[in-house]
Amino acid sequence: MGLFNFFTEEIAIDLGTANTLIIHNDKLVIDSPSVIALDKLTNKIVAIGKEASIMQGKTHDNIRTIRPLKDGVIADFNATELMINAFIKSIPVLKRKVIAPSLRMVICIPSGITEVEMRAVRESAERVNGKEVYLIHEPIAAAIGMGIDISQPKGSMIIDIGGGTSEIAVIALSGIVCDKSIKIAGDIFTNDIVYYMRRQHNLYIGDRTAEEMKIAIGSATTKLENPPAPISVEGRDLLTGRPAKKEITYIEMAKALDKSIIRVEDAVMEALSQTPPELAADIYKTGIFLAGGGALLRGLDKRLAEKTNLMVSIAEDPLQTVVRGTGIILKDIPSYSKVLIK
Repeated sequence: MGLFNFFTEEIAIDLGTANTLIIHNDKLVIDSPSVIALDKLTNKIVAIGKEASIMQGKTHDNIRTIRPLKDGVIADFNATELMINAFIKSIPVLKRKVIAPSLRMVICIPSGITEVEMRAVRESAERVNGKEVYLIHEPIAAAIGMGIDISQPKGSMIIDIGGGTSEIAVIALSGIVCDKSIKIAGDIFTNDIVYYMRRQHNLYIGDRTAEEMKIAIGSATTKLENPPAPISVEGRDLLTGRPAKKEITYIEMAKALDKSIIRVEDAVMEALSQTPPELAADIYKTGIFLAGGGALLRGLDKRLAEKTNLMVSIAEDPLQTVVRGTGIILKDIPSYSKVLIK
């Protein structure tokens, strides 16, 4: 056993639809977009992560950019395996090793995942030298990452809005009491912006431009205390076919995202309606905790607070909350055995 441990490295992975984050030796060593660019002729990797993300919508016929995860689960098994392998090999400490070490891995998965999808994640991990693979549901990892003691008989509501799914869960006694997983998250918000620009401005923009707009001026409400300045957006005019530019405000972004935000609100209300009364009393005192990239959308916390009449708190670093929680679990696997899926 000692020899096995000597040749084993431990890593925690938040394998997200939009971003992949990896922790090794308590340090965040990978934080990259979940994108891979492959040469169609040789099937070899051209670029991964940020480099591949920049290529999206700009490649010629011989190169294809792939986002191997869709709605929080593996959509392209081969591309996922290549991407995970490339990310792991790029970890500085592992790069220097002559012999590839065995890996003990803890990987986050959405709470609404099926057995088949779970097996796909596990098999991908095993094929990149994962000898011990543990899975953990994202809301539980997020709660641990926020410093919540999930073992207590006390209810906590976590909303983790990622790239592919929004996970809403009530956690108590190291388990998920009730949860709601919806496929309304960052990617849908991006699609909403693309559709809005086509419909309102006859301007055709790509997903990457829409993502940049969402970060720069994205808003869940038309009433912000400190609104961002309008930005200029370039794309193709659908009427003339020529490149064109439009100035867009945060108010337009709020209108573009409104329908999707309403669906998130409805899912939160549904989860609250399924919560046992004793846990509902706890949530009334502690409020709701927001994590994931979607938590950074301006005014979302205030909008959810108005809808639920509860206090809504955003995690200190929402993008890294889940992977930080996964890293804490990795350091003490026996203590968290109840919440791990082996």
